[in-house]
Amino acid sequence: MGSIRFEGVGKVFGNARTGFKALDDVSLAIGEKEFVAIVGPSGCGKTTCLRMVAGFEGVSAGKVLVNDRPVVRPGADRAVVFQQFALFPWKTVRQNIEFGLRNKRIGKDQRDHLVAGSLKLMSLESHGDAYPHQLSGGMQQRVAIARAYVLDPDVLLMDEPFGALDAQTRVVMQEELVRLARVNPRTVLFITHAVEEAVYLADRVAIMSRRPGTIKEIIDVKTVRLAERWDGHERIEDVMDLESFVHLRTRIWKSLREEKAEIGH
Repeated sequence: MGSIRFEGVGKVFGNARTGFKALDDVSLAIGEKEFVAIVGPSGCGKTTCLRMVAGFEGVSAGKVLVNDRPVVRPGADRAVVFQQFALFPWKTVRQNIEFGLRNKRIGKDQRDHLVAGSLKLMSLESHGDAYPHQLSGGMQQRVAIARAYVLDPDVLLMDEPFGALDAQTRVVMQEELVRLARVNPRTVLFITHAVEEAVYLADRVAIMSRRPGTIKEIIDVKTVRLAERWDGHERIEDVMDLESFVHLRTRIWKSLREEKAEIGH
């Protein structure tokens, strides 16, 4: 399982009548093992949508459902990867990854087995005893992703997870996430400001309007990718040269520019 649904979702921060209206009538369905990226102008409510699915924020109107059940609190069926790595600096890589397993009271033998598999999945086998400060930013984010995956969540929520990385490391991590999605797929809701990143990673890209945010348009990337035989094995710099990639990127940028132009008026 791993479906996500927004049904007419609204969000007001503060007083219902005079407060800050962040979202208005957001509706979006994400299927099992589908990768959906959300892009939109700054302040449009992208992260608020993710926090609602995570159970960190409640709705003011409508419903957010995971596996057809309304979200009322955080749960083990969802894991979150943030822009900041949020690792415990006093714990080793292995200890960081197993933290959630300890909280679930999983026995040591099973913990060791699961952590070993997660280290291998993220190519971290030789770094299990290292501390976060001994790792590069990209390696730290690998640990954060491993910590999420080891819990075997139905849904992976990623809030600009590569936003704090340098350009070269960001590309490496994008390619790594594509590889990971092939070998161990999950339902993914991915928040980003980077249009190229959204097109490269996602099956569909949801474009949000300016505040109060709503879903303005949904672009089907997967169908184009299959038609072009772009199967995810290509490096991102090769994909970016494809005519289909350029067309999708231009279409999304045009839609975003329309929102920014409206803000200017």
